[in-house]
Amino acid sequence: MNIKKALIVGGSNGIGLAIANCLSEDGCRVTVVDRAPLDGNATDGIAFEQFDLTSKDYSVFDKYHDVDILMITAGFGHLALFQDIPEEEINRYFEVNTIPVIRIIKRFYDRLQSDSVFRVGVMVSIAGYMSSPFFSVYSATKAALRTFIESVNVELEKGGSGNRILNVSPGSIKGTKFDGNSANTLQLTMPLAREIISHLEQGDDLFIPKYDEVFKTVLERYHNDFREEGRHSYDYKVASGRIKK
Repeated sequence: MNIKKALIVGGSNGIGLAIANCLSEDGCRVTVVDRAPLDGNATDGIAFEQFDLTSKDYSVFDKYHDVDILMITAGFGHLALFQDIPEEEINRYFEVNTIPVIRIIKRFYDRLQSDSVFRVGVMVSIAGYMSSPFFSVYSATKAALRTFIESVNVELEKGGSGNRILNVSPGSIKGTKFDGNSANTLQLTMPLAREIISHLEQGDDLFIPKYDEVFKTVLERYHNDFREEGRHSYDYKVASGRIKK
C-alpha cells in the first residue's frame, strides 16, 4: 500500500508517537492530533494540531478526509480498585477512551464504506477481552470498543466494502508513559509500531501482540474459568509491584 498521508489521534507520546515516527521516516506526511504537545522525540516534519477529545465539536477532523491511514491511539488507564475510583473519573474514562473513537470513525465512515482502500486502526487492549481487576472501568471502556469494532466490521463486510477497522489489543507495552515510565523509550516501542503498520497495510481486523507466546493461553484459561482467571489476574498485578499503595 502506498501510504502518503496519515492521521494519528493521540500520537504525541507512547505507541502513537512510535507509529507517527515510523510512518514519517517512511516518507508519509503525518499529522498528530492530541491534547498534549508532541514529545521531544518526535521526528522532524510531523505536523501537530492540538485538540481535546472531550470537546463537543469534532469538525476539526473533517479537513483530514484525504488521509490514507487513520490510527486512534488516545486513551488512559490507572491501576486502582473500583472502590478508589472517584465517580467523576468514570465519565472521563469513557469520554477519552471510548466515545471519541466512535465519533471519529463516524466522521470517516463514508471512507470506510467506499471502494477505495482506507486503513483505520484503534488501540484497544487485551483487557477488553477478560475480567481485569484493578482495571475495572478501563477494561469496560475497551470491551465497549472491541464489540463496537467487531460489529461495524461485519456491517462493512455485508455492505460490500473491503475496508476493515483494525483492533490492536496488546497487554502492557514497555517503553510508554502508560506503563509507568516518566518518558517514552522509542527503541522499545518502534518494533511494535512497525508490526501495527504492517497489519494496517494488510487490511487485517485484529492484532493481539504476543498472542502465541502469552495471550492464547491466557484467553483459554479465561474462557475455561473466568472466575479463577480473574483471581489469577488480581494476584499477578499485586505481585508485579505495579499497584501503588
